[in-house]
Amino acid sequence: MTGLVVFDTAIGHCGLAWGDAGLRSVLLPEADGSASGLRTHLLRRCPDASDAVAPPDWVMQAVQGIRALLAGESRDLCELQLDERGVPDFHRRVYALARQIPPGQTRTYGELAEALGGKGRARAVGQALGHNPFAPVVPCHRVLGADGRPGGFSAPGGALLKLRMLAIEGARPWGSGPLFDER
Repeated sequence: MTGLVVFDTAIGHCGLAWGDAGLRSVLLPEADGSASGLRTHLLRRCPDASDAVAPPDWVMQAVQGIRALLAGESRDLCELQLDERGVPDFHRRVYALARQIPPGQTRTYGELAEALGGKGRARAVGQALGHNPFAPVVPCHRVLGADGRPGGFSAPGGALLKLRMLAIEGARPWGSGPLFDER
C-alpha cells in the first residue's frame, strides 16, 4: 500500500508518497503554491498512492524533519529510508553523496563527480540531481556550479528556490558571506 500526504512548510506546501520500502517521492512546493497541484504531481509519480492511508509514525517523523529543515533547523534527514527501486545505479550513488553534505554547506557538481570517478562526470551528476525524486531529503539544492552559480534546479521555482533554501540553511559557499543580505 502506498500513501501520500501534502503538508505545509515555511516555504509552502510540500508532499511525499511512501510505501513499505520507504519514501517513494518527495516534492517541494508547486510554482502556484497549491496543495491540489502538488497532490496531482505526486499521483503522476506514484499512481497507486492514496491519501486515504493513515501515515505511519515514521512518515510523520519525515514530515516533521522536512518542516524543521525548511524552517532553518540543521537537519540532514539521513535517517529517512528511500525506496530507490527503479532509480538508476549512478543516480543512487549521486544521491548518497549529496545526502552526506551537511546543512549550511555546499559542494560543486565537479566535487561530486570527482568522488564518483572523475570531474568529466559533472554533467551526469547534474542530470542525476535534476531527476532527484526525493528533494529535499536528497539535498540537491546544496550542489552548485564550479563558479558558485546555482546551476539548474528542477523544482518549481528553479534556481531562486534553490538559493532561498540555501539562505534558510545559512549556507556560505566557499567561506563567503551569506547568499542574501541578512538585514
